[in-house]
Amino acid sequence: MKHIKSVAAIHDISGIGKCSLTVIIPTLSAMGVQVCPVPTAVLSAHTGFGEFVMRDLTDFVSDALEHYHKLGTDFDCVYSGFLASQQQIDHCLDFLSAYQDALKVVDPVMGDNGKPYKTYTNEMCAKMVQLVRAADIITPNLTEAAILLGEDYPYGKLSVSEVKSWLVRLSQLGPKTVVITSVNISDNGISSVGYDALSNSFWRVVNDYVPASYSGCGDLYTAVLTGGLLSGDSLPVAMSRASGFTKLTVKTTYSYGLTKYDGILFEPQLPWLNGYNDFSDFESF
Repeated sequence: MKHIKSVAAIHDISGIGKCSLTVIIPTLSAMGVQVCPVPTAVLSAHTGFGEFVMRDLTDFVSDALEHYHKLGTDFDCVYSGFLASQQQIDHCLDFLSAYQDALKVVDPVMGDNGKPYKTYTNEMCAKMVQLVRAADIITPNLTEAAILLGEDYPYGKLSVSEVKSWLVRLSQLGPKTVVITSVNISDNGISSVGYDALSNSFWRVVNDYVPASYSGCGDLYTAVLTGGLLSGDSLPVAMSRASGFTKLTVKTTYSYGLTKYDGILFEPQLPWLNGYNDFSDFESF
């Protein structure tokens, strides 16, 4: 039987709102990647609802790793996202250390729109830097990039030189590949931008603007990016694939007049991931 790539996905799972594992599992599965979920917490609804029921699964993460050691389980990728405690960040570091040959993807989920999430303390944000140092690839949004660099959140446009500086400085923390998922660049609108330190190359994909935001978009983007890289995509092609699918699902969601609480309407579009698509809408900068 042909071997398929496998990912240990260390994320929370929310019953309502469509984000984290409820987005990541079907997306990577549709791309032919096996997902081994390692839930960090179970929530009745994602944190954007304000009120929710949550069960912390910190002890499960370390126990799962111990069990996988006993089974001799191997993973092609370890991919972490929302974490509920400093201890969970330590457990993620243990996962990354245990699978040295795996692609190490860290989505440093800490905040959005210029502010950290209520569950993230200053200590947790500082601890996240340690996890970033151990990663091969990180995919922060602009808020998370600012937190990692100790910068004020830029509410206006950034120049090309400023964006490049942020990408390089993030890479200097440890990861060889950095993708900031959404940046307002002064000369070309909203873009996702990437940096490959090994080739010292900068890439961007310009995103269509939609006057709405939905939960799960960042998870969707990083899941598709990860699936593309595991299938052999170059960084700009993987970015283009991730941006293309995210754009399609956001526009679909917006067309139905759904709210941010409904989450991203991605399920009807999953076949797109295995169709013929042009992934050439990237450029160096």
